[in-house]
Amino acid sequence: MKTSSFTALAAMLCSTAAMAQQSTPSSSAPASGTTLPPVVVTADSPSLTVPSIEQVREAQRLTAGAVNVVDAEEYKTGRAITLKDALDYSPGVFVQPRFGAEEARISIRGSGIQRTFHGRGLKLLQDGVPLNLADGGFDMQSVDPLTAEYIEVFRGANALRYGSTTLGGAINFVLPTGYTAPPLQARFEYGSFDTFRGQLSAAGVEGNFDYFVTGTHYSTEGFREHSEQNTQRLFSNFGLKLSEAVETRFYLTYVHTDSELPGSITKEQMYENPRQAARSSFNKIFDNVDSNWKRDFDLFRIANKTTFTLSDDALFTVSSFYAYKELDHPILFVIDQKSHDFGFDFNYVNKADLAGRRNNFIAGFTPTFGFLHDQRYRNVLGDRGDKFADSDQDSMNLDLYLENVHYLTERFALSVGGQVSYARRENEDNFPVSATDPDNSDTQDWWGFSPKVGFIYDVTDSAQVFFNAARSFEPPSFGELTNAATGGAGLVNLDAQTATTLELGTRGETKNGRIRWDMAYYYSWLEDEMLELTVAPGLTQTVNADKTNHQGVELGVDITVLEGIFTKRVEGVAGVSGKGAKNVLAVEPREPDRIVLRQNYLWSNFHFDNDEEFGDNQLPGIPEHYYRAELLYTHPCGFYAGPNLEWTFSDYPVDSANTLDADSYALLGFKIGYRTKKGLSFYVEAKNLTDEIYAATTGVISRAGPFNSNQFLPGDGRSYFFGLEYKF
Repeated sequence: MKTSSFTALAAMLCSTAAMAQQSTPSSSAPASGTTLPPVVVTADSPSLTVPSIEQVREAQRLTAGAVNVVDAEEYKTGRAITLKDALDYSPGVFVQPRFGAEEARISIRGSGIQRTFHGRGLKLLQDGVPLNLADGGFDMQSVDPLTAEYIEVFRGANALRYGSTTLGGAINFVLPTGYTAPPLQARFEYGSFDTFRGQLSAAGVEGNFDYFVTGTHYSTEGFREHSEQNTQRLFSNFGLKLSEAVETRFYLTYVHTDSELPGSITKEQMYENPRQAARSSFNKIFDNVDSNWKRDFDLFRIANKTTFTLSDDALFTVSSFYAYKELDHPILFVIDQKSHDFGFDFNYVNKADLAGRRNNFIAGFTPTFGFLHDQRYRNVLGDRGDKFADSDQDSMNLDLYLENVHYLTERFALSVGGQVSYARRENEDNFPVSATDPDNSDTQDWWGFSPKVGFIYDVTDSAQVFFNAARSFEPPSFGELTNAATGGAGLVNLDAQTATTLELGTRGETKNGRIRWDMAYYYSWLEDEMLELTVAPGLTQTVNADKTNHQGVELGVDITVLEGIFTKRVEGVAGVSGKGAKNVLAVEPREPDRIVLRQNYLWSNFHFDNDEEFGDNQLPGIPEHYYRAELLYTHPCGFYAGPNLEWTFSDYPVDSANTLDADSYALLGFKIGYRTKKGLSFYVEAKNLTDEIYAATTGVISRAGPFNSNQFLPGDGRSYFFGLEYKF
């Protein structure tokens, strides 16, 4: 049979890897045909403060709800620049960059779907320590997926263990340590739109001390006019074992990022020329290029996490952080902000059996505080004009939480938990805007109680069914409270968003491991949902809706379509020497090559509930159906190749009146590469091969009309990326 070029390439790469790893046979090999004794590998992390990915997966089995963990090795096989690159195959997570940028619409279960900038409705963490500002908002640029070892995703109320009460849940980015990272690593990526990405990292262990330091650079001209980005980041952590039972770890982060904002255009403009920026001939303030709309900031963050091992089953962790941020943000006006945020988390975990049955108890207290100085100036062709607003804004959040999971039988567990929250937002107006309205100072606060009850049933050792009923509570951030009518001077009155959610799901894998799944159905009754509506180009105002409903399906399925195509499964065996016998080289156990279909499907059915103005209309901002799939051939030597698909097979509304829609689309991609744990790895990836013109995401408005229909943010056209990585 004639060997295809595809097979030949795989064989060449695998042969090279085999020669590089070839070793001399041992003279003390066991008898021929006998199976080597199994090698027992402990999954415990050598660090007390940072659990291993195996420990995380085991802990997630004790969650009565939808959770998952993303191994960074999965997305490092291709471009690893944006949150979309990292989380596209994570069930339940919807991520769409605004213009190929790091800023995106990121949502779980409809949280913050009407935000295309500055995250809301999720709790973002690094190694369990909050990254959100004290008022609840977060910046996508404060994390770098390339520097993570794995990412934990807790959907909805299942983020209770991190003190999150929001509708969406929490996402935790976990860095490598000196114990787990290679001593030296370098990665280089280059691609379309003059995109350059570089990373250098170093790690090591010296006695009881370990360290991990990585620096990254990212720059691109962007697919669209006026979409240049330039970002440098430093992430590091330093661990010290004070004893066998106590470890402390310090985290240092620095981010410098500059981003041009091309803005939204009309649907007609998008199909005519998706590369153009938002321009205006009648008023330069609305011209993103001439008025140089940008979002630049510097972030410095220091954090500490100290873990005390109280017993074999009990841990107490104290976390703290301080973050300083400077923001320069020219849009319709120039926003100048300097903020100081700090907070603590006291977390106790006890896994000791209770009444002879498995039990897991978690309790914690998380206070966070923020102080922000906000100044606003008129935008004069990108420069600062006269100042028209000056405010000091203080935030405080106090969250007390606990959760207990107890196995009533060998396979059935009951989960009960809850959280009490208090939030306060205070605005002091230092710049009265007029004699008739001399002072816009205001203080608002909110109380919330978020109970949760659920169960877990272990159908088999590798498959579970779960259910929970829970409440969520989300107070507004200053981004929601800011009064758009005054350009930011003063606050609007908003109620906290609350929801009651029912969730039913299952996760696990078949006995032979060829099918793995993660599926959840949820239904949420929301009150006072915070909806972000565009009131002018680049300017939004948040309002409380009356009642809305969110329901959906989060489905992730991996299916091994074919196995053992060119290489069969090999058990570990060795030969003997003796009368009539030949020496046989010892053979390591080896997995076969495979073709795996990886899929992620989201059904997001979000509606008003008998609204006075909009009836039962669909909520704007997110497609009802989103499907992501990849058919990948993988060889045990590290070679992989295959196509992928992104498909939104439904139009979705841009306005609450449902009169203007974003069209459905399908994007085809392909990647090929070789990845190894040590040495040289590479990839080549093509995106949007058919050069589809589509809206990656949109703005959100109440009713579309001739003067406010410029709400479309075109996605990137056909593009190619190439990456090299070397681990020493």
